[in-house]
Amino acid sequence: MDSPRFRPAIADDADRIADLHADSWRRHYRGAYADSFLDGDVVSDRRRVWRGRLAAAAGAHTVVAERAGRLVGFVHVVLDENTRWGSLVDNLHVVHDQQRGGVGTVLLAHAAGAVAERAASAGMYLWVLRQNTAAQRFYRAAGGRCVETATVSAPGGDPGRLNGSPEKLRMVWPDARTLT
Repeated sequence: MDSPRFRPAIADDADRIADLHADSWRRHYRGAYADSFLDGDVVSDRRRVWRGRLAAAAGAHTVVAERAGRLVGFVHVVLDENTRWGSLVDNLHVVHDQQRGGVGTVLLAHAAGAVAERAASAGMYLWVLRQNTAAQRFYRAAGGRCVETATVSAPGGDPGRLNGSPEKLRMVWPDARTLT
């Protein structure tokens, strides 16, 4: 199998990124997010978000992974998002059939590289759903440490898109350079 190619995302990648993002949410966020949202307008919601993000990418860095022309993963980091924790890995998703093949590890390293090169703070963090134990294991294996829990913010600010009050965990890397 060919190795994936990693490159900075461009505006034309927005819909493919959104489609992968929606598929990942449907697979891993069920129970925390309302079925009506996941089975309904999640794709159009994510397309709107990603078109906006990639059109105005200042202060952020997005990398896509492609294999044979197919998008197999992406990472999006918001540089210096938090004065205490540093840069936020806002999204890291890998296509279901490509998980556990190293793509996520390389994408996380790309995020860390952007932080090391462009951010004022060396710290990096992300939020992961409490129910997403596979992702938690991945982040812990990469040296992430859970420092707190919080209630998940509703996508698009619409509480009807959540089931109750699901929790998320803040995973941190005090120095992102350890991942590069």
